[in-house]
Amino acid sequence: MSLDDFPRYPLTFGPSPVHPLERLSRHLGGAAVWAKREDVSSGLAYGGNKTRKLEYLVPDAIASGADTLVSIGGYQSNHTRQVAAVAARIGMQCVLVQENWVDWPDSVNDRVGNIMLSRIMGAEVRLDPAGFGIGFKDSWKQALEDVEARGGTPYAIPAGASDHRLGGLGFAGWAREVEQQERELGVFFDTIVVCSVTGSTHAGMIAGFAALEDAGGRPRRVIGIDASAKIDETRAQVERIARRTAELIGLERALRDDEITVLEGWAGDLYGIPVESTMDAIRLSGRLEGMIIDPVYEGKSMAGLIDLVQDGTIAPDSTVLYAHLGGQPAINAYSALFR
Repeated sequence: MSLDDFPRYPLTFGPSPVHPLERLSRHLGGAAVWAKREDVSSGLAYGGNKTRKLEYLVPDAIASGADTLVSIGGYQSNHTRQVAAVAARIGMQCVLVQENWVDWPDSVNDRVGNIMLSRIMGAEVRLDPAGFGIGFKDSWKQALEDVEARGGTPYAIPAGASDHRLGGLGFAGWAREVEQQERELGVFFDTIVVCSVTGSTHAGMIAGFAALEDAGGRPRRVIGIDASAKIDETRAQVERIARRTAELIGLERALRDDEITVLEGWAGDLYGIPVESTMDAIRLSGRLEGMIIDPVYEGKSMAGLIDLVQDGTIAPDSTVLYAHLGGQPAINAYSALFR
């Protein structure tokens, strides 16, 4: 099989835009840095990387006869907000389990940003005190059972749409989209930098770029920056999803270990809690490029990119593509940091 054999329900505007971050690049004094903007890739509730994944899950949900999408995330989950938007777009019901993944003292953490948008779009939002974890949760299983008990037909979407058979396909397609944009722009991105937590965004890229390399393309590095603060779990999940996705899209070899890179050092001690480098990256991106990034994901991946460029780990003659995965609505729950 190949990626084209899987049905896709279009939810994005088309290829997400790519543009150079010229002022940031000059400030860092090393590699040329560009951004690919998943945050403006769709008209559904501020977009984001999960919408691209959901394009491949929706046909499966429809084919299953489901009438309700059921998913899970933290109070400020970007993913659950996008599931709510997609459910509204396709005319399904939506049940979201929102767990207390981040021990953050903001008094409106469960009322603003992503969770507010999910409520506006009609999702049934269930607050749960359980803490962070990327595995399958009892609260999510209970939500699925409750939908069935009231006569509905649920479709299960795990956290981040990641640990799902089709979860990596969206960003395998992203890799192919990057190659097309490179041809149009006359540029080659030898290094991709992306945030890794539930894993399928990074994993899909790995599989997609491996397929392009095997078809005669130039090799490149895909660097995942851990934001989970549970590096071993994240690395294992990225590897598992990448290998599964590579097999799904017809890669006729095993992925090499050197194709799977998840780096630690910028997550801090806990998921969702920004550290000094996170805040520095948010302010730098905002003040140099007018580009807003969030404290949970992009602030940490950008902090990693900044250090890797400045210390020469990413060579000065490199051209880097930063994957902006969206997530800005969550910044509303961190307002005290910006007084």
